[in-house]
Amino acid sequence: MTVKLGIAPIAWSNDDMPELGGDTPLEQCLSEANEAGFIGIESGGKFPKYSKDLLPLLKKHNLNLCSGWYGANLRTNSVKEEIDLIQDQLTLFKDCNSPCMVFAEVSGSVQGDPNKRLSERPQMDLEESKSFYKKLSEIAKYLEDKGMPLAYHHHMGTVIETHEDTEKLLENTNDSVKLTLDTGHMLFAQGNSKKILEDFSSRIIHIHCKDIRKNVLENSLENDLSFRGAFLEGAFTVPGDGCIDYKPLFDILKTKDYSGWLVVEAEQDPAKANPFDYAKIGYKYLTETLKSSNIEIFKN
Repeated sequence: MTVKLGIAPIAWSNDDMPELGGDTPLEQCLSEANEAGFIGIESGGKFPKYSKDLLPLLKKHNLNLCSGWYGANLRTNSVKEEIDLIQDQLTLFKDCNSPCMVFAEVSGSVQGDPNKRLSERPQMDLEESKSFYKKLSEIAKYLEDKGMPLAYHHHMGTVIETHEDTEKLLENTNDSVKLTLDTGHMLFAQGNSKKILEDFSSRIIHIHCKDIRKNVLENSLENDLSFRGAFLEGAFTVPGDGCIDYKPLFDILKTKDYSGWLVVEAEQDPAKANPFDYAKIGYKYLTETLKSSNIEIFKN
């Protein structure tokens, strides 16, 4: 069994908050990601939108495109409207041989609003959820037929946030709907990543290794902070610097023969948490922990 290690660019530049790393050149992000040991990187706002521009950059830094975020509005859009909107990103990802598209419903999300507490996130009633699951299944089947699996991302502040939300989504959609398991978001929502791995291993095709600082998490939950407020307080960090023990999770991956990407991701203020230093911390922890679980790491 072999896994691939990637990283998200959000530690260098936060697309939702340009004041966090907005002046950091993309070349620096790519160079440091490679130097830290990673062979893949997810897309970000500073990335070229066309493969003719992006592929040479990735090749220069010996990196693969290992997915990237797509924020959908299926609760308000028709499937056809969403399919039209996704075309440019679909083309880019296919051209760059991305293994999947990280897909999340963001309509009504409070994740980017500093004035909205996490308890104010959107909710769906039974009838709306049925419609949403149906539309999600349809667009997932479309993307699967195009060779670009949809890997749904449960996310704080959105309509699919909790362990229960994630379970219901997977239980009420077709098998074309796959999952991005994000360990940090699952813990923040007081869910259990281990149980999700055990119960839905056949649907998990992408994993975000995001860690949590326990004291900040507890404060965020106790005081019902906004999502932005929580991460500015330092809720998220890289594996090895937080409270999540990844060894039990990797042991399950071993039994399930997972062979996808493990992507280090942590929204942090780069002025407080040097992205290169933290990338190296995450890489070192993952490599050591994977070795202890007898899981090999793919090299370019």
